[in-house]
Amino acid sequence: MEIIYKDIIVENPTTKQTIYSYLRKNGYSENYLKNLRKQFGFIKLNDSPCNSDCIVKDGDKISVNVNPNTKTMIYPCIIPLDIVYEDNDIVAVNKPSMLATMPSRSHFSYNLSGALVARYENEQNFVVRIINRLDKEASGIVLVAKNSLISNYLNQPNCIKKVYYALCEGNIEKDLSIDKNIETVPNQLGYNSNKRITSNNGKPAITHVQIIKNYNDYCLVKITLEHGRTHQIRVHLSSIGHALLGDSLYGKKSNLISHTALVCKEMHFSMPDGRNIDLSIPFPKDFEALLRD
Repeated sequence: MEIIYKDIIVENPTTKQTIYSYLRKNGYSENYLKNLRKQFGFIKLNDSPCNSDCIVKDGDKISVNVNPNTKTMIYPCIIPLDIVYEDNDIVAVNKPSMLATMPSRSHFSYNLSGALVARYENEQNFVVRIINRLDKEASGIVLVAKNSLISNYLNQPNCIKKVYYALCEGNIEKDLSIDKNIETVPNQLGYNSNKRITSNNGKPAITHVQIIKNYNDYCLVKITLEHGRTHQIRVHLSSIGHALLGDSLYGKKSNLISHTALVCKEMHFSMPDGRNIDLSIPFPKDFEALLRD
């Protein structure tokens, strides 16, 4: 199997700085570097295979395997995929509601990751690298990196601007920002449960809500996040008395829609080569049906 390398020219290293230390300082994740160290030859210094503890100097060339992971062991699922965008580095998929992003005990043979494995089954070293997970009931854009380096880049804080739309119970009269920490609720055995709450003991989370339109007993809002905690939108909107339509975990079931009315509709980011990627999808049909006067 051919190894594809990326070259990095060393600039202003510290005294006796190792390859590992230099790459960590320049944003490469611990997980990526761990995979690089699994096999000798995944790292080169000035075209010679080496270990990550080699000392670098200004002007040296570090070459790293862009895809050091082994192939993902996820059961392939034959599910049609709505591809929004694809190039050599990424693929963006429009995930429908009620499709889990990752496999679990209850979604072992029906999930987005398995569908991606089936799509790229002929690529020897394909690993599922989901950049943004969506809840099973939510729909919208899911971004997937095709190699470790791009995954490492896209997972940097604030690299991607995601824009969500939601239908909420009741009417909201003006734009607002919700600044409430979010904490995971343990179950009776002390393990983390699926539910979150707002709590001073939780992790910081800020949600910006822009009112688009009020209807008779629900409203359409546009949402952006500063943090992106699990269930953040659902928890925050419920905490101010405007749970998402159809959200049975933080609100109640709805006669208007059969699942949580949340969609990741837009995504904006730049690639390492300077390209700007702007993705947008239409509203799902059941969501759009509720936007009519």
